[in-house]
This record gives sequence, structure tokens and C-alpha cells, in this order.
Amino acid sequence: MAIDAICLQAAVAELRPQLLGLRVDKVQQPARDQAVLVFRGKRLLLNAGAGAPRLQLTEIPRDNPAQPPMFCMLLRKHLSGARLADIAQPPLERLVRLEFDASDELGRAGRRTLVLEAMGRRSNLILLDGEGRILDSLRRVDADMSAARQVLPGLFYQPPASTGRLPFLEETEAGFAARFAAAPPERTLDAFLLDQYFGLSPLMARELAFRAAGDTDARVFQLSGPGPLWRALEELSARVRENRFTPVCLLREGTPLDFACVPVGQYGGGAEVVAYESVSALLDAFYEARERQERTRRRGADLLRAASAARDRLRRKLALQEKEYAATQDRDTLRVQGDLITANLYRMERGQSRLECENYYEAGAPVTVPLDPLLTPQQNAARYYKRYAKAKTAEKYLREQMALARRDLHYLESVLAEIQQAETEQDFLDIRLELHEAGFLKKQGKKEKSRPSAPWEFCSSSGLRIQVGRNNRQNDKLTLKDADRRDLWFHTQKIHGSHVILRCAGRAPSPEDIAEAAVLAAWFSQARESGNVPVDYTEVRNVKKPAGGRPGMVVYAACRTVNVTPEAAAVKRLQRGGAQ
Repeated sequence: MAIDAICLQAAVAELRPQLLGLRVDKVQQPARDQAVLVFRGKRLLLNAGAGAPRLQLTEIPRDNPAQPPMFCMLLRKHLSGARLADIAQPPLERLVRLEFDASDELGRAGRRTLVLEAMGRRSNLILLDGEGRILDSLRRVDADMSAARQVLPGLFYQPPASTGRLPFLEETEAGFAARFAAAPPERTLDAFLLDQYFGLSPLMARELAFRAAGDTDARVFQLSGPGPLWRALEELSARVRENRFTPVCLLREGTPLDFACVPVGQYGGGAEVVAYESVSALLDAFYEARERQERTRRRGADLLRAASAARDRLRRKLALQEKEYAATQDRDTLRVQGDLITANLYRMERGQSRLECENYYEAGAPVTVPLDPLLTPQQNAARYYKRYAKAKTAEKYLREQMALARRDLHYLESVLAEIQQAETEQDFLDIRLELHEAGFLKKQGKKEKSRPSAPWEFCSSSGLRIQVGRNNRQNDKLTLKDADRRDLWFHTQKIHGSHVILRCAGRAPSPEDIAEAAVLAAWFSQARESGNVPVDYTEVRNVKKPAGGRPGMVVYAACRTVNVTPEAAAVKRLQRGGAQ
């Protein structure tokens, strides 16, 4: 989400005591839409990207391009060594002005202003001179792009036009009551607030509706009067006027959902609320997680395409091999035709296109044998024998190649299942390395740093440790190297999935332990969305690696089978540790 005016005010209030009076030591532009000003080791990030405009101190290191962009060079020229004199935000505007006391090339004192407009896709970063003229901006806006407002060097800076709505901080109880009485009864409360007031984000409007009516979708007619909604709005206004902010991040199943600088209760148990000590720490955590998820999504999509393309190539190759193999099964006909030509050489002449004779292999039934008229009868017979020998050799070769293709196809199906389950960037790096070592991906020019990830860890109800492999290479290591031979090994029956090891610690596991490990095996498999999934389990000593087997492929004996239904709640409970 883009930062709203309330969070921007909280950020400004947090930054003022930390940065005012400090000089700019460095100016960097790590990305097209980002600028970083360094003050005595404190890194101020100004992001004018459409999806993440914001102003914050950041602890996240960012790589800078070898050649600084032109806008970065301009900022260095005017702001290096300048002292930050003020950070100001017009009331409830998504706009911040950073005022600097700077000197020109001749050492004369002057003023420079850096304006951040954090307005979604219209976000911009603009540098002004002491008279308010635009020196340059990240995004130039000419008359063809906007007839109402241009952002070009040499023009006087004009702030974005007002929306015409009333800032919610300026509302009175009487004014609110009049607006509420005139609102359409079927209008939702959050839509009513957004229609009438400036400075509220959709999240805040829904939160006010929830506080007033207990439902984010409540409508005007559901309230007996304006009182509950006015009290919620008045309480928010008091918080904003007094700068009483509480930075919180909303998580759903560990994934960042939204953030705010006031308490949010509208999600109830549907989202986890995590509080932060500062707005900057909140924004760092939120956007780092979101950027990591985006990188992970892109990596997953790239790997999915590569693995799917390799699988589809194998399928086509296997289909051709099966067709050729079927043709070799009729090779005896070639041998019979050669024998018939040899038996009838005395009555054949060169130049014949066919031989009509009796087939003594089938009780003298008449048969026609095609001939090459350019060859002698002996050469025609030799040709049929050669084709027979070739088909016989091809049968053995194709049988071997089809077995390899089926093995590789099975392996790629397991990799596709891994990609679907991968969660972190390291998971995708491990899978990429695995595919490269298996010969299905070309080696990349730039070697990526890779630290092998650890298996997923769980705890059974009785306190036994359960480990789940994240990928095929890790499955091999977990089962064949790390596990004790007396531990129990679990895997879905004839379904691609992870290896699961129940660490028995020298004691006999209970039926509950076995059922919980089986649930994990079903959850981390292609049968996650199914019910009554068969899971085989046996002691690790009974699990072997077949000769020439791809990563993750094993054979096992003396197994038992348990049927389970994978459920997210059970997996989450085991992740927290059932013994707690």
C-alpha cells in the first residue's frame, strides 16, 4: 500500500528531532525512484516509486549503480554539505518539504528545497532553488502529460491542486451531523467518510466504520444517529493533532497485509497485529518483506517456466520414443520377408518391384513382399535382414532411453511440487542449483551466493522432533545422511512430496506422533488440497537410494500406510510445538 497522510505525519514527527541541524554527508540514488541522504551515518530514504512512496530512516543497505544518474549528480551538487533546516508537511497532505541551508559555487548562502510528493502513481521528487523555481525532478511533467500542472526546470513550483473536500481535522460536531443527515441511507460508512473528508485513507475509513458500527461494511441507515461515527472520528483527530501514533503492521499467515500508525481492530482474528518502536522500523520491515516476496514470486515464476518447459520437452521426447518402440515390435515381419526373398531367389529377376509367393510360416498363405527394383534379389534380402537387426538393437536402446526419460519426468514433476511449496529466496536458489546440477538449467554468468537452507522443523504433541525436506537435494541429505536408521521416514504414497523424518530419540513413537508426521507429509506434497491421503512410513534403515537415481528418489520396503487429511491448523500447531 502507499503511505497515507497520517503515517506521513507520523514519519515527519519522528524525523524532525533526529535530523534537524545535521549536514548532508552523502547523496545516493540506488534505484530510479529512490534517493538516500546520509546524515552522520543516518540514512534518510526518499522513495517516489508509484507502489511504495515514503519518507523514512532505513537500515537496509542498498547497492548503488556504478555510474550515478543525472538527478543524483544534481542533488550532490546542491545538497552535499547542506544543513537540514526544516522538515514540513502541509496538513494532511501527502507531501513533505525538506528545507536546506546550502551554499552555491561562490560560497554564498542560499536555500534549497527538496519536495517529496508521495501520491501513488503521481509521486515525484523535486528540487527547488531559493526562489521556488524547479531545478529538476525525478519525473518531468510537460503540457502533453498534464495541462493543469507542469513540473519542468525553470518553472515556479506549484503544489498539487486541492481536492475540494474538507480536511477531517477541521470538522465540527454540528457540521458532521449535517453531512451525516444528508448522506444516502444505503451508502456505506467508509464511502461516506471518503466522499466528505480529505486526509483519510480507505483503511482508516473502514476502521472508523468498524469502531462505530462493529462492521466495516455497515451502512448509514444502520446507525441510529451520527454520534458513534463522530466519536470515532473525533478520537482519531485527537490522536493526529497530538502526534500520538502507534506504528503497527498487519500480517496474515506471516505475510504483510497493511500498516498504519494508529491501532487497527477491524480484522479481528483474521490478521496478526505487530507493533513497532518507530515508523521507520515499521516501513523497513513492511517493504523489505514485500520486496522479498516480489523477488521470490519472480524467481518462482522463472523456475516454474524452466522446469515446465523441460518437463514438456521430455514428454514429447518420450512420446516419440514410445512410437519408435512400438514400431520395433513388428520386426519379425522384416525377418520373414528376408527369408521369403532368400527362398525364392531362383525365380526372381533384377528390376522386380514386388515378390508374390506363399508364406510357409503361415501354412502357405499368399503374401506380397515389396522390393526395391534398383537392387538385386540378394541385396533386397540383405536390406530386410539389416532393418530387422537395426530394429532389434533399437528395441534395447529405446527401452533404456524410455526408462531414463520416465525417471527424469518423475524427477521434474517432483521439482515442480517443490517450487509450489518454496517460501524463501534461499529455497529457490537451492532448487535452481539442483536443476543446474541435474543438467536442466544452463549455468548463469553471475554466480549467486547460496547457503543451503535448513529443513522445516516441527514438534509433535509428545515433544518429538519432526523434520521436513524443502527440496530433493535436502531430502537426500535428511534421509540418507542426517537421520538415524531407527527414525521413521514418511512419504505420500505414489504422490510427489517431501521426505519427512520423525526423530524417535530412541523411544517408540505414539500413534499420535505417527499421525502428526503423516499429516506433515501430506501437507508438503501435491495432495495438500486432498482428503484421506495415503502416507507410507517405515524405519529409515529400510530406505535406499537406487543406482543412478535422481535427487530425492528412493526405494523402500516393509512399510505401513496411514490415511490422513492435511489441515493448515494442524500444521501451524505443530510448527509452534505441540508440547508447549
